[in-house]
Amino acid sequence: MSKVGVLLINLGTPDSPLPSSVYLYLKQFLNDPRVIDLPGLLRYFLVNWLIVPTRYKKSAHAYQQIWTENGSPLLLNTEHLRKLVSEELGDAFQVEVCMRYGNPSIESVVKKLEHCLKIIAIPLFPQYASAANGSAVEELLRVISSQWNIPEIVVLRDFYNHPAFIKAYAATIKDHLAQKQVDMLVMSYHGLPERHINKSKCVAKCSRVNACPPLSADNAYCYRAQCYETSRLLANELALNESQFLVTFQSRLGRTPWIQPYTDIQLPVLAKRGIKNIAIVCPSFVSDCLETLEEINIRAREQWHELGGKEFTFIPCINAHPLWAQGVAEMVKMHHLG
Repeated sequence: MSKVGVLLINLGTPDSPLPSSVYLYLKQFLNDPRVIDLPGLLRYFLVNWLIVPTRYKKSAHAYQQIWTENGSPLLLNTEHLRKLVSEELGDAFQVEVCMRYGNPSIESVVKKLEHCLKIIAIPLFPQYASAANGSAVEELLRVISSQWNIPEIVVLRDFYNHPAFIKAYAATIKDHLAQKQVDMLVMSYHGLPERHINKSKCVAKCSRVNACPPLSADNAYCYRAQCYETSRLLANELALNESQFLVTFQSRLGRTPWIQPYTDIQLPVLAKRGIKNIAIVCPSFVSDCLETLEEINIRAREQWHELGGKEFTFIPCINAHPLWAQGVAEMVKMHHLG
């Protein structure tokens, strides 16, 4: 009997922290028209002649600070999740990990599932963004379209409000804040250019500065609105009031406006308010990676202490938390059984 294929798709990682590997990874990543959504010639010039040549050595240094003896943290964390999900699902399923950029590629892993009559794909990005979820799905469909036999394909679009996702993150937060005095929990999400929100056809009445309104048909594809919904659900699970947590956005690139408020700009604001002890969690990621381990746990930590802050608690991603692994298995079963 044919097994059901399960694809856990993460963003990607260079093969090594060496500048040459990071250079190739950034070229593939940033040349994606869903990531830098500019006209082709302009994108080609900016990426290949400006952005990558001026950034790859700095990025390589950042990767070197988080790289482990066993390799890329992102790949290791995702592989650990795969093993637990596979154990939860049993022999009727074949669970594989692939990356949108870098290795193992979507193309190489789909070949392992050619015998499967059905494939369930889960892009590991909680909130929907065309630059992440959309790109991963587009590449998966492109690869599968080259096959003579096209399997049944089920794609999970997002899971920003899935109970298992929320409970796993809430449990992780509780574990790392146990017996700690924290004045503010910062929920820092990966940012996107403002134009990506416009292109998502969000027509909800929103200042784009304060919290987004609740999700509706007007903002169903709005990444920012989904981030705020995740935060609301986490706050409810943690019994936090609005004065105890803050939603921010990190990782902006270039001079074009990105969604606000910015994480690195809000830290000085918190310091001026007299807040000394903060914790930061990154609920737009399920696996710890460069953006969490280097940008937050190293650079944001240094910034906070330079501002006179006292306690900085980094809360890791849910990675392979048992509740999350069980939740992913539940998602697969639900979609398999219809």
